[in-house]
Amino acid sequence: MAYWLLKSEPFKYSWEQLEKDKKTFWDGVRNYAARNNLRAMKKGDLAFFYHSNEGLEIVGIVKIIKEAYQDPTTKEEAWVAVDVAPFKKLKKPVTLAQIKSDKRLQNIALVKLSRLSVQPVTSEEWDFIIELAS
Repeated sequence: MAYWLLKSEPFKYSWEQLEKDKKTFWDGVRNYAARNNLRAMKKGDLAFFYHSNEGLEIVGIVKIIKEAYQDPTTKEEAWVAVDVAPFKKLKKPVTLAQIKSDKRLQNIALVKLSRLSVQPVTSEEWDFIIELAS
């Protein structure tokens, strides 16, 4: 299993909306590195759901329920989407400030590649963040 982080601006699509919808497709990615990460996702992988711009915190975990397919919001074949479903709301959100201040997370993509909307997370980073959320 691989781990990921997906960013969403809460005013566009929030964790609460995902819980209400029960599932959604993750579309609109127009960055090649992020697109490659979507293509690498496998059914059953888990991803942190991160509120960007407002909140700046990881609020939940989603499960990849359908692997990459043509992004339905564009006819350009270069872009893909995946389907996700809520897996678990975190007991305590983990803020960007917490992540930046934890030396164990100094190399996480959220800090190193802050503008990337779909990011890989190592299993060690995953475990550290889960610990911070407990």
